[in-house]
Amino acid sequence: MRVSDVGLRTSAAVHESDVCIIGGGVSAAMLAEKLLELKPGLAITIVEAGSRIFDVENRAKYRERSLEYGENAWPGDFIDDQAGAGVISRTMAVGGSALHWGGVTNRFSEEDLTLKSRYGLAADWPIAWADLERHYCEAERRLGVSGEPGALPEDTRSEPYPMAPMPLSYNLRVLKAWAEKSGLPFQGTPQAKNTQPYGGRAACLRCNTCEICPTGARYSPDFTYKQLLDAGKITLHDQTLVRRLVKSADGTRIESAQAVRRDRDGERVEYRAKTFVLASGYAWSAHLLLLSEAANRSGLVGRYMAGHAFIGAQIELDATLYPGMNEQHSLISRQFFRCATGVPFVRHDLRVWESSSGRDPRLKDAEGKLLLGDALLADWRTRTVRGAARVRAYYDVHPSKESALTLDASKKNRWGDPLPSIRHVLDEATMARKAATREHILGVFDRLAKANNGRVFNVSEGSYLDHPAGGCRMGTDPATSVCDSYGRTHDHRNLFVVGSPTLPTAGCTNGTLTFVAVTLRSASEIARS
Repeated sequence: MRVSDVGLRTSAAVHESDVCIIGGGVSAAMLAEKLLELKPGLAITIVEAGSRIFDVENRAKYRERSLEYGENAWPGDFIDDQAGAGVISRTMAVGGSALHWGGVTNRFSEEDLTLKSRYGLAADWPIAWADLERHYCEAERRLGVSGEPGALPEDTRSEPYPMAPMPLSYNLRVLKAWAEKSGLPFQGTPQAKNTQPYGGRAACLRCNTCEICPTGARYSPDFTYKQLLDAGKITLHDQTLVRRLVKSADGTRIESAQAVRRDRDGERVEYRAKTFVLASGYAWSAHLLLLSEAANRSGLVGRYMAGHAFIGAQIELDATLYPGMNEQHSLISRQFFRCATGVPFVRHDLRVWESSSGRDPRLKDAEGKLLLGDALLADWRTRTVRGAARVRAYYDVHPSKESALTLDASKKNRWGDPLPSIRHVLDEATMARKAATREHILGVFDRLAKANNGRVFNVSEGSYLDHPAGGCRMGTDPATSVCDSYGRTHDHRNLFVVGSPTLPTAGCTNGTLTFVAVTLRSASEIARS
């Protein structure tokens, strides 16, 4: 035991359970729910550094103030001194980032699991597609996903979506007819939003503020936590920061988790359990392992930090659109999720939204002349003769070993722990094809624009990798991975990592459904153990 661990363990209150889950986001919620179905009566403690925000009854008010005054709709969902360089979301609260996610639940494709064997790129996942697809179906049932069958045979499902798809607005129907003139198939994105009462929650009213859903129609993990707590099935310790995992004398097990209560002036807490599960997301799971010098015999904790890059643009076209109805809903084409072998590699999704870019009413014209009354309306009508679409492609990029989360000794929290710093580095093959990938995607945008006399403008490229993952990647070889396909760490038989950190690569579309699916797959193994 290190000196710092001795200090942490002095005069600590002790809590014991069968399973201790560290982190209180969507993965932890889904894991706890399934474990209790598989093992009723299991004693589960969930430890979350942030606060619980169980105030759905106030969210209509938060929404109103956000719209009228630009106020933050989620005050208190972060910790002042618990942030890191390169971490794209500061959310720390019971429910995690999925408190205010958009609810899009796209699946990855079989190609994501076989990049190495199929294309000689990155790494294969140690999971068969049929196995993952089965857990996608389970994830969709638990989250409550509305969607429609895909247009491509490769996207065949073993089960239908739990709910009918979200209806397309007039604007999206017009844009779908336009986009499909390119020969590409489009459909509405699947979403964790109710199109009928489901899971004790109301149907979506399409009020266009998904980041602060006032009705509960969009799935949020706080609903699951509240249900489990009301039934007395879990113990939840919020405002409690786990600082270290302590290993057994022989190093094969995790003996305890050492924590401090933020709401009790740093009171020390010790958690003991038969099984420990890290469900702290891509940044904080690897961060805790590095602080604890745990699960890192391979030297790969915090390595291969992944995500996907993106290119976006606006397309002006001959179409009459009326922006403002459910603007967050979009179309997707999965045409480019697949890439033939023997040709230059490129994989991406393709999304289309309505856009009001350049079409909002204004009080001054391009020359600065004041516009009032009829002049304002005439100017507005002139600029809305043509419609606009926002388009974006998330494209597949692969991390190098140097794509890493490290401990930054120059930045520490109030307890003296160094904070994480993430630096994404793409592998050589990704960098070598970057220019060709950009050319291909812009060519697809031009292909769309050719319909309805379109024009591409405002092309932009992301400055970060979205839907990040990795840092504790799964694999069969302990020398080249941190955990096995179920998230069990190779070094400690009673320590699991679940969700986004375990992904070897991050696909080319939204990741939350995949994070949940691999977590549900892990739950079965954790229950067996």
